[in-house]
Amino acid sequence: MRDDINDGASGLSDLARADCRYAISGHDHLSPAETLRRVGERAVGADRDFYGTGATLNRFERHIAEFLGKEAAVFMPSGTMAQQILLRIVADGTGNRAFAAHPTTHVVLHEQNGFAALHQMQFVPVGPADAPLTIAHVEALPDPIATLLLELPQREIGSTLPTWDELAAIVGLAKERGWHLHLDGARLWECGPYYARPYTEIASLFDTVYVSFYKGLGGVAGAMLLGSRALIDEARIWQRRQGGNLVSLYPYALSAEQAFDDRLDRMAAYRDAAQRAAATLRGYPQVAVRWAPPPTNTFHAMIRGDRDALRQRSQRLARDHSIWAFKDLAPTVTAGVFKWEIYAGDATLALGEKRLALALSSLFT
Repeated sequence: MRDDINDGASGLSDLARADCRYAISGHDHLSPAETLRRVGERAVGADRDFYGTGATLNRFERHIAEFLGKEAAVFMPSGTMAQQILLRIVADGTGNRAFAAHPTTHVVLHEQNGFAALHQMQFVPVGPADAPLTIAHVEALPDPIATLLLELPQREIGSTLPTWDELAAIVGLAKERGWHLHLDGARLWECGPYYARPYTEIASLFDTVYVSFYKGLGGVAGAMLLGSRALIDEARIWQRRQGGNLVSLYPYALSAEQAFDDRLDRMAAYRDAAQRAAATLRGYPQVAVRWAPPPTNTFHAMIRGDRDALRQRSQRLARDHSIWAFKDLAPTVTAGVFKWEIYAGDATLALGEKRLALALSSLFT
């Protein structure tokens, strides 16, 4: 840990997570050198793919396709690419360029309007931005659409999930109306402990699925789009058109495979750690948790207080106890209330309950 801290009138000098031995949220904070060393160990015996073709890459694609019960899968650099390609393929096939999703979908909030600028798609919002999507919201859809995109869990509103019965009802209605049903499963892996069902059963509800290998799992980067063989063959063409068919993807694929193998079986432990952290946080009067208990390993703590003072407390926690909490808090629509997103991972498990209690006490008392 650095020792060049200046605790003068201007506050503390900034520490970073890399300066701390422990962290409340996330996985191990490895340096690029350590990350590449671990990937290099896994690369022993692997081959180099060439524009999407290679034994190691294609075996990984088949493995995830079989794991989720789909005919085929294609590895892509990002979920942004994967989901825009999916929406374009369905639109071209149906002649309908409208898709529906919750207002907080990643496609709308974080992709610079790519669905419209690149693919001339129209977005139809479903439900209010501050509440989970329900069957009633879907029933009220007024416009014909090509694709209904569901995100599990809904990250922007606290990583909440519908009950299995509610999800099944939404899926049934979508099928009745003839919509293509797509799962934004960037954090699908985190849903397993809540639904207590095989991932194949969750994925079977959807025509197509996207999964991420860095969100939750902690790989360097990379995603997969899964569906019918014909659709995935077409997706590979669009991947080439959009510049995502890199000459080699094996560094990302090897990291993704390692993260999948290492962490998938820990999802229940992460969820339990998140629930313990949420329960402790709820003991502080200035903190509210959305949702309690958290259905996944990710949740939002809504904190009432002075943002600058909270940042300084986080820095003192890093300096005095080598525990990383946050660099900053996100503003909310309520004045004086800020959001801290916590996702429990390997670092949370390593921190332990005693250090967590110490950290939260340092922040909020």
